[in-house]
Amino acid sequence: MPWYEESFGEDYLLVYKHRSRERADREIEAVVHWLGLKPGAALLDLCCGTGRHSIPLYHHGFSVTGVDLSPVLLQVAKTESAGLDLPFYRGDMRELPFEADSFDGVVNLFTSFGYFEEDEENERVLQEMTRVVKPKGRFVIDYLNHAAVERGLVPESERMEDGARIREKRWIEEGFVKKEIEVTDDRGTRRYREQVKLYTREQMEGLMAQAGLVVESVKGDFDSSRYVKAESPRMIFTGSVKG
Repeated sequence: MPWYEESFGEDYLLVYKHRSRERADREIEAVVHWLGLKPGAALLDLCCGTGRHSIPLYHHGFSVTGVDLSPVLLQVAKTESAGLDLPFYRGDMRELPFEADSFDGVVNLFTSFGYFEEDEENERVLQEMTRVVKPKGRFVIDYLNHAAVERGLVPESERMEDGARIREKRWIEEGFVKKEIEVTDDRGTRRYREQVKLYTREQMEGLMAQAGLVVESVKGDFDSSRYVKAESPRMIFTGSVKG
C-alpha cells in the first residue's frame, strides 16, 4: 500500500494534533489576500484533510469544495462543517472528480505536494489543477523550503500525546525528506512512513510552467515575506492558470 493511503488515518489526527484551527485561520488571511478573488468565487481546497483551511475559506465568503483521499480525515471535515454548505469529496489528486473549468481558484496547503516517486506523477497533480480551474483562475501552493528542511532537520524526537508515545525519525534520502512515525499506546505499536520530494524553487517553477501555471510571486511564509532560499521556512507559490 502506498504510504499516503496508510498514513492519513486515526493516528494522523493524533500525531498532528498540534496543527490548530486558530493557526489555519491566520494562514487563510494571507491566502485570501494572495488569491485576490471576490466573495462567492468557486474555490477548490486540494488535499483538504480535516477541513482546517476549507472552513475559514468558507467563512470568508467563498464557495468552497474540499477533496482528499483519506476517508478518516474527510469524515472529520464533514463533522466539523456540519450545517455549512461546504461539500467534501474523496478523490486522488492526480485524477480529480471534477469537470474542466469548475473553479475560479485552487489552494494546496500544508505541503500536500511531492508525494509521488516520479516527477511525471507530481506534474499530473499540477495538470489537474490547470484542468479544473478556469483560464486566468488563481492558485496558491504552499510547499516546504528544501534548504530550510536540510538545515533544520531534527533526526529523532519523542513526545506524549493523549497517553500515546509518539516517536519520529527524519532523514533525507535520494531527493526525498522521509519520516518514520511510531505510535505506542495501550492498543500496541503502529508504524507509519511519510515522504515528500525535495524540489528546488527552479524545479517547482519548471513543473508548474509545463502544467500551465503562471507563477507571479514566491513567498517565504504566511507573513508575506519574500522567499529567501537560505532563510525562509516555506516556499509558497501564487499565480494564475494560463489564459
